Order: sequence, then C-alpha cells, then structure tokens
Amino acid sequence: MTTGNIPVPSAPANGPVSIIGASGRSGAALCRALLAESQKIIAVVRSQGNLAPDIAAACWAVRVADLTDSTTLALAFEDAAIVVNTAHARHLPAILAATKAPVVALGSTRKFTHWPDNHGGGVLAGEAALKADGRPSIILHPTMIYGAQGEDNVQRLAKLLERLPVIPLPGGGRALVQPIDQRDVTRCLVSAIHLIQSGDVTGPESIVIAGPTAVAYRTFVRMVLYFAGLGGRPIISLPGWMLMALSHVTRHIRKLPQIAPEEIRRLLEDKNFDIGMMEQRLGVIPVPLANGLHNLFGARSHHKQKP
Repeated sequence: MTTGNIPVPSAPANGPVSIIGASGRSGAALCRALLAESQKIIAVVRSQGNLAPDIAAACWAVRVADLTDSTTLALAFEDAAIVVNTAHARHLPAILAATKAPVVALGSTRKFTHWPDNHGGGVLAGEAALKADGRPSIILHPTMIYGAQGEDNVQRLAKLLERLPVIPLPGGGRALVQPIDQRDVTRCLVSAIHLIQSGDVTGPESIVIAGPTAVAYRTFVRMVLYFAGLGGRPIISLPGWMLMALSHVTRHIRKLPQIAPEEIRRLLEDKNFDIGMMEQRLGVIPVPLANGLHNLFGARSHHKQKP
C-alpha cells in the first residue's frame, strides 16, 4: 500500500514498538521501561551517535530518520506494530502518512494556553491529524515535566533561584501549576502502549496527564528552594509586563539563566487539570510533588541547609 510516493508497510499484529526520539529524555526513559519488559523496540533517531549505548545495544533495531524528510520515514517504521512519537506533535501528519500502525504520541497542555504560539499550535495540528485519521491512537498531553536527568524545567529554575537573593514573581506567583514527574510520563506511555496492544483502543483518544494536585507557583518555588537545599528567599510581586521588560535586559548577563518573555506571560495562567482519565483509563496514580522533588534533588535539601 502507498501514500503518494511513499510505501506504507502493514504492521504485524505483534511486531516491535517503534520509538521516535529514542535519544531524548522521554524517549530514552520509555525505551528502558519497554526493554525491562522484554519488548522489542525500534529506536528512531536523527543521529545514531546520540543514542545511549545501553539502549543501542538492546534494541531490536536502530534507524536514522529525519521527521522533516518524508522519504526516510516509511523505512524507519517498517515492521512496527505501534509507533510512539516522543518528539514534537507537529510531526504527526508526516508520521501518519508513513505508516498504518497505531500511534501513541506526546502532546502538551500548552494547547490550552490563552497565548497561542508555534509550540501550542503544532500540538493542536498534530492532535487534529490524529482525530481526522481515525486509527487507534492515544495522544497524551503532559503538563510541565520534571525529574528527568538534564531536564531544563525544575533544574533550570533551581539554578536561577540559587543566584537570586529575592524572587520576583508575576502576580505574586498566585497562578496554579501542576507539574508531572518524568517517571509518571513514562508509566502513562507504557500504559497507552499496553492498551493498544490489548486491542482496547478503537479510535483516537486524547488524555491530559499531570501531577496529583495543582499548587500556586509561589508554593512550587518554595518547594524547589527547600528540596534543592537553597534555604528561604523572600518572594515579591511584580507586574508581568515589568518582568517581561527585565527579561530583555537579563539575557545580556551571562551568569544568569535565561527566561523568555513568553515564559513569564505563561506564569500568569492557571494550569490546573482534571486527571480522572489518567487515573481511570491509564491506571496511573501520579506521585505527589514533594516526593518527586525529593527524588530529583536527593539529599541536597539536608546537606545544604545544615549550619
């Protein structure tokens, strides 16, 4: 069967799972989880040199493909029973055109923002493509992900907080956030794969995945300070427009981690979500934020705060 000039292979019922973005944080974590279950996986990467050696050695196959080059995709997905996309959801139309296999994908709750951008627009476009296609598929929309090795959300925030004697927050940090631990993202992806493998998915599904409860951003900052062993810092409230203006100045100061005006603006939005579908459909009960931060920062909170 073909789509345009691209051959589209039929997926065997019990073939391997193809993982796009296997060298990334979520992709690598998923690879290791599936390998621990003795599942066959096809790692799809842009550069084979970026794939962790332990994953490369255990994979059923490693294939190099560029998601913007449709001529390479059909070969990358050959023999795959399920295709999992941990890269940006904007690539889903090209992925769907290159395979008939069921799809599991990562989206983002950025699709709900009141400040549309290319990231959120790409997620919406990818989800729309899945719905229009109609095949068995699940797209998971995570909130802010933390806890992965080298992630740039909480760990970047901790580096910024370490250099600030006073923490300026837009609107006093009253907007809600609901971060999700990387381990829970992985559990949700594995569960979605199992649902498709069991034949329990008949069409496109969209599920928000998040932490168990939302907290005010100022509370989140205080928790990061504590678990990173940074002690207390006074929090002051500043107008969002002022912080956005200051961000244009601070990006010229090399020692300060950068934060974009768009990120500051999103800090004024509440990001609290119902996780009923995550718990009921996927069977994943997320870890509390305090547990996740303790796991991320380890013993630092105890060592740094000792006199």
